[in-house]
Amino acid sequence: MKTIDQAKQFRNDFMLGHGKGNEKDALVRQQPAVRRKLTDVDLSNLYANNSIVQNIIDIPAEDMTSSWFTLRMKDDQLQRNIMSKLADLKAKSAFKQMRSYERLRGDGFISLGVTQSTNFTLSQSIQEDKLKKLDYIHAFSGMKVKDFLLNEDMFSPKYGQVESFEINRQSKFGEQVMGVQQNHVHSSRVLHDQTRKLEDEYRGQSILEPLYDIITVLDTSLWSVGQILYDYAFKIYKSDAVDGMSTEQKNELTMLLDYMFRTEALAIIGGNEELRKESTNTSGMKDLLDYVWDMLAGSVRMPKTVIKGQEAGTITGAQYDVMNYYKRIAAAQENEMKPHIEKLIRVLLWCEGELGGRIDPDTVEWEIKFNPLWSVDSKTDAEIRKLTAETDSIYLVNGVVTADELRETRFGQFGLTNETKFSGDDAYWKRVADEVYRAHKEHRGNG
Repeated sequence: MKTIDQAKQFRNDFMLGHGKGNEKDALVRQQPAVRRKLTDVDLSNLYANNSIVQNIIDIPAEDMTSSWFTLRMKDDQLQRNIMSKLADLKAKSAFKQMRSYERLRGDGFISLGVTQSTNFTLSQSIQEDKLKKLDYIHAFSGMKVKDFLLNEDMFSPKYGQVESFEINRQSKFGEQVMGVQQNHVHSSRVLHDQTRKLEDEYRGQSILEPLYDIITVLDTSLWSVGQILYDYAFKIYKSDAVDGMSTEQKNELTMLLDYMFRTEALAIIGGNEELRKESTNTSGMKDLLDYVWDMLAGSVRMPKTVIKGQEAGTITGAQYDVMNYYKRIAAAQENEMKPHIEKLIRVLLWCEGELGGRIDPDTVEWEIKFNPLWSVDSKTDAEIRKLTAETDSIYLVNGVVTADELRETRFGQFGLTNETKFSGDDAYWKRVADEVYRAHKEHRGNG
C-alpha cells in the first residue's frame, strides 16, 4: 500500500525542476548579473518542447527569405542563369536554415562545395581563378564547429576575423575524414551568420539565453492556467461520517463522487450533510499574463500577434508594430544576409563551368534588391505613388533634393522599378502601415 507521501505528484516545470526557493534560482534570489549558459542539449529541448520558442526561432528566418530577392543586371540572360543556379542549389531554403540555426545556436553556416582545376585541401583558401563549379551548398549549425581560429593580431588588417574553423565531420558510422588538419576549413569556404557575440567570446550567443527567465515564467504561467481551468469549479462534500472513514474508504468515496458528479446532474444527500460548489477567482489574471507576453515580445522585438502566429483583431497601434517588425526584417536583410548572398554570387561568377565562362564580378554591373515583404492592391499602390510624386515635387521645388538625387532614389541605375521607396508625413505612413497590417493578416490567414 502506498503511503500519502508516495502518492503525491508534483508538476516538474521549469521553476520546480531547477530548484524553486534554492539559492541558485535567479528568479527567487534576484540575481540579475548571473548568466545562465545553455548547452546544445538545453537549446534542443527548449526548441523541441515549446511551440512559442519555435515561432521565435523560425518566423523571422522565414520572413527574411520568403520574398527572396531580385538580381538586377544589364545582361538579362546572365541574370536568369544565376537565379536558375541558385534555385538548383536550393539557396533560399539554405539561407532560411542558416538564420534559424543562428537564432537557436548563435552561429549558422553554409558550406560551399566547389570544384577547382587544381588539387586543394579545405584548410586552404578558395582560389578564385581556379574555380570550376559550385556543386552544392549545405546549411549547418555551430554544433558542428569545434573551434574558431581567429586572427588576434591587432596590427593585422584582418584582426578579429575568423581565419578557419575546426569542424566536426563525423557521422554515426564513424570518422569520415581523419587527421586534425583535414578538419580545418578555411573561412572562405563557408558562409558564417553571427549577429550576437560577446566581446571576449568567439561563438555567437543563442537568442534563447537572455530569454530563459521569460520562457520559464511563460511555461509556468501556462501550467498554472491549466491547473486553474482544471480546478475552476470544485465541490465540497461535508459529512460527519467522513471522520470515521479509513484512508481506503475516503479514497473510494472520492473516486465514486468524482465519477458521479462528472456524469450526473443530481446529487441526493442527507439532512446533516452539505455539498457546495466553489469557483476560482481569476481577477487580475489577464494583466499578469499580458505582462509576460509584453516582456517576451519586447525582448525578441516581435509583435505578440507575430509570435503567436495569429491575429487578435484590430488593435490600436498594431499596424505600426507589424510595420516596425518588417522594417527590422528589411534591415537585417540588407545588413546581415545581403553580404552572404553577394559572396555566393561572386563564387558563381568566378566558376569557369557554371555561367558560360569565368566572369570577374567586379567587371559586371549587378545589384541585389530584396523583394517587398508586403504588397498592396493596385488602387492603393496608385494612390501611394501619386502621394509620393506630389511629395517629391514639393521637395524638388523647395530645393530639398536635386533632380539627379530624386532620379537615383526613385528609378535607380537599372531604370523604373515596381517598388516605391516610402517617405512622407504621419498621414502618409498611417496609410502605408494600414496596408502592411492588412496584408500581414491576409498572409497569416492564408498560411
